[in-house]
Amino acid sequence: MTDRRLFLARTAGALAAVAAPAVLRAQAYPSRPIRYICPWPAGGSTDAVIRSLAESAGRTLGTSIIVDNKPGAGGTLGAIELVNAKPDGYTVSQLPHGVFRIPHMQKVSFDVLKDFTWIACLTGYTFGLVVPASSPIKSIQDYVAYAKANPGKLTYGHTGAGTSPHLAMEEFAQRAGIQLVNVPFKGNADNMQAVLGEHVMSASDATGWGPHVEAGKLRLLATYGSQRTKRWPQVPTLDELGYKTVSDSPFGVCGPKGMDPAVVRVLHDAFRKTLDDPAVLATFDKFDQTIIYKNTEDYTRFARESYAAEKATIERLGLAAKS
Repeated sequence: MTDRRLFLARTAGALAAVAAPAVLRAQAYPSRPIRYICPWPAGGSTDAVIRSLAESAGRTLGTSIIVDNKPGAGGTLGAIELVNAKPDGYTVSQLPHGVFRIPHMQKVSFDVLKDFTWIACLTGYTFGLVVPASSPIKSIQDYVAYAKANPGKLTYGHTGAGTSPHLAMEEFAQRAGIQLVNVPFKGNADNMQAVLGEHVMSASDATGWGPHVEAGKLRLLATYGSQRTKRWPQVPTLDELGYKTVSDSPFGVCGPKGMDPAVVRVLHDAFRKTLDDPAVLATFDKFDQTIIYKNTEDYTRFARESYAAEKATIERLGLAAKS
C-alpha cells in the first residue's frame, strides 16, 4: 500500500472510530420512556396539544412519552427543570415565549441563550380577548370606552406575568391609552374558570375559550394574530383595529444544553413527523393552532432573535427589572 493510500485508510478509520459512538448512541436511543414537561396545568389547551404531540412522536420512537405538568411561574418551570436535567434526551419541555421576556423583567435561574437545546418548533397559538356573555361590553370599542370611563377597574385574567396573553394586553392597553387590572393564573384552565364565573371581567388567553364562545357562554372581542381566524372570521384582530399588537408565540420541543447531536436529530425527526399526523392536526384545529415548523438550526436562531426583540418590548412597556 502506498503512503498516500495508507494515510487515507488511517484517516477514514479514525473518522469512523469518532463517528461510531454517536451512531451507536442514536441507534440505542430511546431505550426507556421520555419525559415531556408541559409548564401549564392539565386540562388546558397547551396540555391537550402537548399530549397529542407526545402520543404521536412516541409511536415513531417506539417508546412512551410521558407528559409531566409543571404549572406556575409564567410557564418557566419547564425551563428550570431543563437546567437541572441530564442532556441524555430523556427530559424535554415546551419553552413558551415567556422565557424570552421574563429574564428582562426579573431574575431567573436560567440563561435562555446558553442553557437549552432548541430541538424543533412545531406550532403556535391563536390568542384572543373574551368577556362573559352577560357582559355589556360587546366590542373592543366598548372595552376601551369602559376602561377610559372607569380607570383601574376593568380586570382581565391571563396565564402569568410575562406570558403572551399578559404582554399582548399590556401592549394593547398602552396603545389604547387605558388602565387595566391584570389578574394572573397558572394556566388556561384556571383562567377560563375565573372568567366563566365572572370573577374577572375579561380574559386574555389562547383558544381554550373556543368551546365556551361556541356554546354562547363567552363573547370573543378580538384575536391577536396578523389575520382573522378561520373559525371566527367576523371577529377583528387588534392589529386591524389600529392597536399594532400581534402575537402567536411559536413553540415546540426543547432539551437541556449539551445534548448529543445524534439524539437531537432522532427527536427532531420524530416530532417533525407529528405534523403529518391527522390526529395532531385535528388537535391543532380544535384550538385554532397552525403549523409553525422550524428545524433545530432555525429554532435556535429564532430564540436568539426573540430574546433581543422581547428586551425592546419590555423596555418600551416600562416592565424591565430595575437595576
